[in-house]
Amino acid sequence: MKINSSKSAAFFRAGLSALMFPTTTTGAKYSCMPASSDLDALLARCSRREPAAQRALYARYAGRMMGVARRYARTLPEAEDILQDAFVKVFSYLSEFRAEGTLEGWIRRIVVTTAINHWKSGRMRRQTQGASLNDIADPPAADASALDQLNVAEVLALMEQLPDGCRLVLLLYAVDGYSHREISELLNIQESTSKAQLSKARKQLLQLYHRQNNYIRL
Repeated sequence: MKINSSKSAAFFRAGLSALMFPTTTTGAKYSCMPASSDLDALLARCSRREPAAQRALYARYAGRMMGVARRYARTLPEAEDILQDAFVKVFSYLSEFRAEGTLEGWIRRIVVTTAINHWKSGRMRRQTQGASLNDIADPPAADASALDQLNVAEVLALMEQLPDGCRLVLLLYAVDGYSHREISELLNIQESTSKAQLSKARKQLLQLYHRQNNYIRL
């Protein structure tokens, strides 16, 4: 049976969007975002390289950004490295933030880009073992309705088993809202390759789900 792409896209974007806004990380709780005037003052102090201001900005956003880094990393130490590298960039390029969007969105994009750069450097590669995105086999189609039975935690657990290439495309598209054009630029691939990898990722998730359920029934 052919997967209904519009239905699958709606499921992934709705079901996984909650992952973009975790409220805690490693047991710590973070306060609400500051009012605009307070944030402007904090950014001005950060631009002057005031350590106390930089620590305050980090404390406000580190929890959410750790959630983003953790999705892309295979291990907690890898996620911590991504977060550290990303915030170095945040403070280095803070003067380039133009408030055309939210500061949180700007920081999130830096974290995602940093995670992708870690993957490109080879520090995060695991399951592809040197294969390019185009080398990943296309699995047989499965019934897309099975996706409706999965909660977010189950999808994440299954995603951990995907080859890195499929997994990255799925995260970028379904969780962080990147378009296929943006994904192609980030990963240095064709838009058609991004679309193909997304389709493969969904099919492989379905197969993993059915395999897991069959094993449990046995």
